[in-house]
Amino acid sequence: MPGVRCIRADTDGGYLRGGAPRVVWLTLGADPRVISVCSAAQRLVQENRPCHLVWDPLTGDLAQLLPIVRAGCALGTPENIDYAPDLLPYRQPGVNREGRLCVQIGVLGSPREPFTSYQMIGLSEILAWLDSWQIPRRWPAGMPAPFRQATRARRRALWALGGHFGASQVPDCENVGPGGIDIDQIVSVGTITGDLPEPVRTGPAPIRLGPRTAHEIQAAPSLSAAAV
Repeated sequence: MPGVRCIRADTDGGYLRGGAPRVVWLTLGADPRVISVCSAAQRLVQENRPCHLVWDPLTGDLAQLLPIVRAGCALGTPENIDYAPDLLPYRQPGVNREGRLCVQIGVLGSPREPFTSYQMIGLSEILAWLDSWQIPRRWPAGMPAPFRQATRARRRALWALGGHFGASQVPDCENVGPGGIDIDQIVSVGTITGDLPEPVRTGPAPIRLGPRTAHEIQAAPSLSAAAV
């Protein structure tokens, strides 16, 4: 992701197998007022279970651990960053590699307190990046289950459609996050709410310092070091 700090993981989940592109939102069981993005990212790297991004929705701080074109390792592993790997074994199911993209975003937060109740600083930049890779802003499985109902059935037919998912909606996993987040808040960030006419320009276009709107997002970029 351009402009984001990199804390590069030594391992990843390998090549992606193809299919509809998707994004999975996870919570790391960490209080963003106590744990920093850097600390959470380093822990995930050390334990060989990196996701692609670690995000603090209170400050907007971000770190990228993996290129978007490689598989992550977070699905199917314990969600909390403070577990002991020698005491709690885990597995990495094949869903980590499903889709031509399967972006895993680890959010500093808890499924008990949905992160959409936070300020969500930096969300528009994350979504603009995902939009540029042509990942549709849809939630085929609907709103993720609240924390105490996270055992709902996880339907592979919905997973195959691509789009955005909570970790609790991913087949072959036991993840329970991100809790009952408000998906409408995520889908609507940075989108145009009406058909506005283009202004008449008599001179050079002004420079704008905000996220791109939906009609400005172009086709997926080529695979370069800056873009992945």
